[in-house]
Amino acid sequence: MKRITFYLDFISPYAWLAFERLPEVLEGLSYSVAYKPVLLGALLAQHANPGPAGIAPKRDWTYRHVTWLGHAHGIGLQMPARHPFNPLPLLRQALACSDDGTINRYVAGTVLRHVWQGGQDALDAGRMVTLAAALAEQLRPGQDIASEAPKALLRANTEAAQAAGVFGVPAFEVDGKVFWGLDGLPMLRAYLEGDDWFSGAEGEARWAAPALHPSGIKQA
Repeated sequence: MKRITFYLDFISPYAWLAFERLPEVLEGLSYSVAYKPVLLGALLAQHANPGPAGIAPKRDWTYRHVTWLGHAHGIGLQMPARHPFNPLPLLRQALACSDDGTINRYVAGTVLRHVWQGGQDALDAGRMVTLAAALAEQLRPGQDIASEAPKALLRANTEAAQAAGVFGVPAFEVDGKVFWGLDGLPMLRAYLEGDDWFSGAEGEARWAAPALHPSGIKQA
């Protein structure tokens, strides 16, 4: 059985779509999933990447595209009232339900639906109280959104993601290989199935090949 680490930030609509699509795309395979919340902003900042929301026309396209993808895949997705927003309260709320930085599928799904279904403000105070109540049975003793442990787990998760080469979410790490994005799911399935493209010395060479091609553009 392969173990997949699913790096996600609740601010990402693609993380919500991938969360919903993952069981269907990987149907019939033997695997387990460790859901790890990370701070997307820190991953983007590491590479001086403003993200889709940092470029006005791309922001418009991204919101339009993810809404269509939800429609196309039959996944309920409504943009929250404000986006982007500060995801830290949601990340810490989720990690208050964790001992080791991983959360279960119930916790991940509860927080993702809180953001991506209904079109409401993800950080509305009343809704945050409702979310905390929905997760109450999952909380670790003595932990809540303001506790130090969830903050430390988030830092550790984000640093681990950076060390693994994760540059955005959703990202899926297995056997030291990182597959990125909703559209990376079919490639992930192919790897788990043992597709010849990944096999042997030739497969390892294919995986490593991008790093061997120098850029033809000089950085300013």
